[in-house]
Amino acid sequence: MLAAVTGKQWTWLCSGQEFFGAMLTAIEEAQQFICLETYIYSPDALGDRFRDALCRAQRRGVRVRVLLDALGSYGLSGSFWKPLEDLGGEVRRFNPLSLYHLGIRNHRKVLTCDGKLAFVGGFNISSEYEGDGINCGWCDLGLRLEGPLVGELTASFEEMYKHRGFRHQAFISLRRSHAKKTVVVPHEQLLLSGPGRGYNPIKRAIQRDLARAGSVQIMVGYFLPTWRLRRLLARIPRVGGRVQLILAGKSDVLVSRLASQSLYRRLFKSGIEIYEYQPQILHAKLFIIDDLVYVGSSNLDPRSLNINYELMVRLDHAEITADARAIFAKTLEHCRRITPEEWSESRSLWNRLKQRWAYLLLVRLDPYIARRQWRER
Repeated sequence: MLAAVTGKQWTWLCSGQEFFGAMLTAIEEAQQFICLETYIYSPDALGDRFRDALCRAQRRGVRVRVLLDALGSYGLSGSFWKPLEDLGGEVRRFNPLSLYHLGIRNHRKVLTCDGKLAFVGGFNISSEYEGDGINCGWCDLGLRLEGPLVGELTASFEEMYKHRGFRHQAFISLRRSHAKKTVVVPHEQLLLSGPGRGYNPIKRAIQRDLARAGSVQIMVGYFLPTWRLRRLLARIPRVGGRVQLILAGKSDVLVSRLASQSLYRRLFKSGIEIYEYQPQILHAKLFIIDDLVYVGSSNLDPRSLNINYELMVRLDHAEITADARAIFAKTLEHCRRITPEEWSESRSLWNRLKQRWAYLLLVRLDPYIARRQWRER
């Protein structure tokens, strides 16, 4: 485990132990308001700790609001939040479950406190993330932020909270989604995306940066990029650059891992290096493109890039990039490199069929259903 790396306005949090500890400390120290938004919130020991900390904050006069995705946090009973709600805290579910728009989900994870500090990353509030990511707990990554982006993250929470019911008037479906937005401050960008008309800010920024990149390091749990992104990645080794991918050796979503593996042969032909993380399930989202760093909730797959509501921070700081590279290098020590020869020998006809069907399911069927649900909601 790499120890937390601290800068003037940011701190890398490289394990569940660090991330949850820092979040709970921020909640205990908050004086004005707390905004917590997450995809999965589990009714386990960690969930109890967070709820109890939020209750203590509410008791001392802090305004507490929690926004959970209705599908991701399906396992929470209505009584779980009663202690907080009895104290005046607010808990809401995004896009209440309905067959007609089940596929449109809020995958974002963000905590802001008092408008002074914020946390972003891939961590859900669930005990399976607790640990160092090597001996126990999923491997994930987060960032503690101060500075001008904190206010923008709070404003973004307000917008999602406002539209949580997913009950738009019909004409809104003809407009660009309110969630699609790029906020620029010096050396930093907040990229917000969601379904609907208009370009995806996260996908557009990544495409723009890859088009002129010479060095790319990507660590991501779910990897199924668009054809254009794959073409941009393939260009880099051909012009003398280097692309390294850390992908999941173990995954909680087998179909996603199979779909990713369906791309390996084409990636190898382009000269791209593929490593699979071995100790635990990989759930991190870290993209290093030359001197730029992306961190947040978005994977590189059709659901994150076209369907889900997602949030990424794009950073242009020499120090933060150097530390992101150190995190990537440390993670590589726990990976197994997949070679073209080994991969070719291991692929049976049955494996190829499973990988192809997984690819079609996630690239064709899932986005098709989500588009229909968005248009007909």
